[in-house]
Amino acid sequence: MNNRALVTETAASFAYAPEQRAARLAPMPLRELFLITTLFWLYVTLSNVLYAHSLQADVAKVSDVVVFGPWGQRVLQHVLLFPVLLVCYWSSLRIGWTTVWRALAQVVLGVAFASLSFWAMVLAILLPDNLQMPPAAAGQPAESMGALWLASFINFFLSYGFGLALVTGFALYQRFRDSELQVAALEREWSTARLAALRMQLSPHTLFNLLHTIRGQIDWNPQVAQSMMVQLADLLRRLLNAGERDFSLLADELRFVQLYLELQERRFADRLTVVLPDIEAQPAVWVPSLILQPLVENAVVHGLAGHGGAITVRIEAFLSSETLILRVINSIAPNHAVRRDGIGLSNVRERLAVQFGPNATVDIGPTDATTWVAQLAIPVLRELTQQRSAREIS
Repeated sequence: MNNRALVTETAASFAYAPEQRAARLAPMPLRELFLITTLFWLYVTLSNVLYAHSLQADVAKVSDVVVFGPWGQRVLQHVLLFPVLLVCYWSSLRIGWTTVWRALAQVVLGVAFASLSFWAMVLAILLPDNLQMPPAAAGQPAESMGALWLASFINFFLSYGFGLALVTGFALYQRFRDSELQVAALEREWSTARLAALRMQLSPHTLFNLLHTIRGQIDWNPQVAQSMMVQLADLLRRLLNAGERDFSLLADELRFVQLYLELQERRFADRLTVVLPDIEAQPAVWVPSLILQPLVENAVVHGLAGHGGAITVRIEAFLSSETLILRVINSIAPNHAVRRDGIGLSNVRERLAVQFGPNATVDIGPTDATTWVAQLAIPVLRELTQQRSAREIS
């Protein structure tokens, strides 16, 4: 799978409409809904009881008329309404607000709940031995009953609305949090798949060039070709192992490059000179696997192109503060144009962008008419546990 297909397939997973993404999210668990509704309703119950008790105390100063029922009846009223409230909120979360009809259904739920509040109070009054509290005053006129129903309706409708806003807000936050986690997981999977695809692109390209090199030796020097095949088998084993992991030790990366350059030196013994740093003296730092291979291959191929003379390929690796500098320097034919956007070089840029973001830089170009330099500057990773994705490091 090439990069374009990989990006297209991964991006398609984000291409859902908002309603479709919301539908894929799990609804609020009943336990959380029960807890939030219970805490809210305890607050409403306490507020209503204290408010009614305060008003009744003010009325008692000037009259013996019982306007508000005893606190036990009001508590029982809220207890009777609680299961209805829980069912209404549960239904509301599943109905949603995406259409006009759904919004009307939400209003109907609120109206139904508020309409039951007065009758819940009547039921609390009629229940025998209600918390051992004296019964409320009876014989209220019909017009006062209507006023009490309306007052109860308005009070509980507003309470229902506040509670619905609280529950809905929490549900939206939970869905937003789950969505963020899903996006983060998809991005991590996408980055992993992207890096794997880039490494798989390098392998056939490298192997094709090496097989072409060995083929040129078969006809006139079979022993050299046989020896090169053994080296190629070792290179393939290392290539497969490196392709399965994101990072390798710098020394291992240099050994892999050394093996590749030895194969090229055997073909171009009179034209290619290789200068490598002391591999055993390299610091124990981690670099992206196979990150030097395309640069070295590019140096050999384009260095030899355009003339029949000898070239030198030199690799440098050193630390500058907390930055690791990797350089591949090769001589080229005078005024020989070298592409800056080949497959290998493009892969190097993209891999570093995925793994390090803006903290890594790639500088490729001529320093003079006969010298070409490819330089990588990446953050120093001294421990394998410090491997991070582009988002974590940037």
